[in-house]
Amino acid sequence: MTSPAAPGPMPPPLARPGHDVVPLYGEEFAADPYAVYERLREYGDLAPVELSPGFGAMLVTDYRAALDLLHDPVTWAKDPTDWQDALPQDSAVTPMLRARANALYTDGEQHDRYRKVISDSFARLEPHELRRMVSEVSDGLIAKFGEAGEADLMGQYARLLPLLVFNRTFGLADSMGDLLIEGAMGIFDSRSPEEAAAAEDAYTRYIMEVIATKKRERGPDLGSWFMDHPAGLNDEELSQQILLTTAAGYEPLSNLIGNALSRMLVDDRYYGNLSGGALTPRDALHDVLLNEPPMANYSAHYPKRDVYFHGVWLRAGQLVLVSYAAAGTQRGRTAPGESAGSTGSGGGAHLAWAAGPHACPVQQPALLIATTAIERLTAWLSDIELTVPYDQLVWRPGPFQRGLAALPTRFSPISPDQAGATPWKTGRPAAAQ
Repeated sequence: MTSPAAPGPMPPPLARPGHDVVPLYGEEFAADPYAVYERLREYGDLAPVELSPGFGAMLVTDYRAALDLLHDPVTWAKDPTDWQDALPQDSAVTPMLRARANALYTDGEQHDRYRKVISDSFARLEPHELRRMVSEVSDGLIAKFGEAGEADLMGQYARLLPLLVFNRTFGLADSMGDLLIEGAMGIFDSRSPEEAAAAEDAYTRYIMEVIATKKRERGPDLGSWFMDHPAGLNDEELSQQILLTTAAGYEPLSNLIGNALSRMLVDDRYYGNLSGGALTPRDALHDVLLNEPPMANYSAHYPKRDVYFHGVWLRAGQLVLVSYAAAGTQRGRTAPGESAGSTGSGGGAHLAWAAGPHACPVQQPALLIATTAIERLTAWLSDIELTVPYDQLVWRPGPFQRGLAALPTRFSPISPDQAGATPWKTGRPAAAQ
């Protein structure tokens, strides 16, 4: 529970006797973050961490504490405006945390106004139309590597598909997808301020193209619906909601697809071969959301006052993140190939969508995209297998995401002239361009 006061003096906010601040970056953390979360639990419900060298935060690792924070907008703010003066300008994580006029970084009525634009607009996307878009984009991507008999399903599929789908939902030609890919990938993978700045520039150019195109001609798409929403967004607000929708959709979705595929390929409950099995892609997605959430640590919050929270004094404006990964696996974690409950996790509730007023507003469209992408891939390539053991897969370093650097696979090649339908005979070839 949160309370305004507690006995005893306030200790330094990022230190406890006998403990060091734990880094959430680098190869060691990426290789086995769950071992790091176990060490962090020694601190209690919150622990001091570094997001990049010298850039500290507190991380909530306890499930109950996470819910208390996420459901308490009276004590906690999402708007970092008062705090961001302390944000290091030479950190690659800065673009993920600085203030923006969108639904993720605002509170109260302003947040409600922005969020309604997104939720109302996505509600107008017909599920069958979204499924059709995903199927066409999937087919276009598969057609580019199907004949090779091998593919990196992250770089050639999972990381591209969400962005190409979003490009279509915003009403732009497929040819604009590359610019969105450049911007979105750079935001999450930048390793220097220069790379982060270049990514933001590409993203800005893409968003300006969306706005200019939709001002010239409306259509049945998110760009037009954002623009015409009764909330009356100005151009800056409009650009920020587009940025949020594409960025917040891209990274979690690509990792969700990739993480699910990686587990399915080493688990015979899904497939002896990929033509059938006892479990479905939906089961794999739930498995990932609980045990390998695609955004591991996020939900940046700031106490509005000095506060004693779950045994820790926090100063007003101090950065606090929620670890969906640590909280969701607090009672145990199901490894690939294990039955739910075999380690005590029970296959229960997860926090991968966050919770409270800032929970993901488009969970069902996201699941539809991920499910369709996996179904389409495994329908065309029914005998996919990893080319390396699961425990040798490499994970991308970074404090926020949990995503594979690559997912190397092989399969029986498919070709345009083979008997039966192939991706070359369906969809729009431009989808992958």
